[in-house]
Amino acid sequence: MPDKFTDQFDETYDVVVVGYGFAGGSSAISAHDNGAKVLLIEKMDAPGGISICAGGGVRVAKEAAPVIDYVMATNNGTTPRDVTEAFVEEMVQIEDWIRAMGKVNDAHFIYVDRPGNYPYPGYDSMSFLEVDDIPGYDSDVEFPHARSHRNGPKLFKLLYDNVNERGIEVRLSTKAVRLIQGPGDEIRGIWIEGPDGKQKAIKTKKGVILACGGFEANYDMQKQYWQMAPVMTAAFRGNTGDGIKMALDVGADLWHMWHYHGSYGWRHPDPEYPFTMRMKRLPDWTPQVREADVEMAWILVDQEGQRFGNEYVPYVQDTGHQIVSHFDPATMSFPRIPAFAIVDQEGCDTYRLGATIFNDTNIEPYHWSDDNSKEIENGILTKCDTIADLAKRIGCDESTLAKTIERWNAIVDAGEDTDFKRPSKTMMKLSKAPYYVGEVWPCVSNTQGGPVHDGKYRVLNSYGEPVPRLYEAGECGGIWGFLYLAGANLTECFVGGRVAGRETAALPDWDA
Repeated sequence: MPDKFTDQFDETYDVVVVGYGFAGGSSAISAHDNGAKVLLIEKMDAPGGISICAGGGVRVAKEAAPVIDYVMATNNGTTPRDVTEAFVEEMVQIEDWIRAMGKVNDAHFIYVDRPGNYPYPGYDSMSFLEVDDIPGYDSDVEFPHARSHRNGPKLFKLLYDNVNERGIEVRLSTKAVRLIQGPGDEIRGIWIEGPDGKQKAIKTKKGVILACGGFEANYDMQKQYWQMAPVMTAAFRGNTGDGIKMALDVGADLWHMWHYHGSYGWRHPDPEYPFTMRMKRLPDWTPQVREADVEMAWILVDQEGQRFGNEYVPYVQDTGHQIVSHFDPATMSFPRIPAFAIVDQEGCDTYRLGATIFNDTNIEPYHWSDDNSKEIENGILTKCDTIADLAKRIGCDESTLAKTIERWNAIVDAGEDTDFKRPSKTMMKLSKAPYYVGEVWPCVSNTQGGPVHDGKYRVLNSYGEPVPRLYEAGECGGIWGFLYLAGANLTECFVGGRVAGRETAALPDWDA
């Protein structure tokens, strides 16, 4: 490991930004526009990070006060009010900044009317801003290594063109290794490692911005911070907690390490396939406000063949993993990892049961078939002519599974799930053989934990003091500490990047 107290440098920049997703691109643009000489590094061989896999909707608001109340409620006391207020005040302004960047490629924006996921005061004070079209742009051509369920690649194209238009230096396949400190714990540089394996000490006259995401692909870190295991990453192998580890090395405090945005998803039978595949993306709903009204074709059962929870929670992409997290101390096991999703022939014919979202140049892109036939052929789904066959595949008692399915069909006929309160309009019977079953596993889209920061996105130590010249943006230490606000990770990337970039660029050179 290189010396973090070296005073011998190979190159000099004002600011180094670590990670080239939405947060890193925004940080680099902001620092550059505020007069800094910037180096933007990305350890993977293609840009985009997990950002490019996102839906592409950026949470925006016209008024701060109700959104502050909403975010305070959803964070349940885990994020200080002053940090929340600073974020939301910037959130109100971020739309103009994003739209201004759209001039570089004539991007066309749209609003998507979608309130908050949970019925706290202020839930209806926000909407989505999305890039709907960029003339002449084809994501399959420009970013063939990336897939999103909506407009993530279009939004990334916006940043990508702005970084290029400014001539900001970008180095791919370049890892951040260790921060370099000087007197008073001041950050004076960073060790990087290029594609040739050689390490260089980069002098940063103003500071370093950590925008390199979370730890969803670091399974050793998961074991230390989460109870359930394993939790498979849904889209990206590059987020391995690098920024968190570097920040800890220089005294940073941590928050929200337990919390992640995730659900349950299909597991490919090929152990070399690195990602969990998302279940069919069904519309979200808000309790007491907007009910779920789309049929969900499957139920989940545990390894004993018993149903164990509401498969269609209000924001299943955020909290769906929680219903499979149960640990049984009597058997010393996680009896719902894996769980099993069961559909009948009617459910299989209704729609594609899964989707793939990824950013990876080193795998053969997998695309879920429209009729689920490919997944039956390759073993993601197993066709079963009888309930006895289903029980054999799951490894459970046939009579137990038969009672589960009988009970479920009675619930559907009655129109009310008195067992687990699944919304009535989402229920479908399991009565038309053959049946299909597949393993489902907890999956993480992105983590929310990391270094603590203040309203200026300065990384703080355990005493609430800024680590001099160290900033963060985006997923690396996000503010979401209890319930996630859909689209707000993206907002945080733009807000954090814009703030961290201008704050770092405004610092005096430490060697002046």
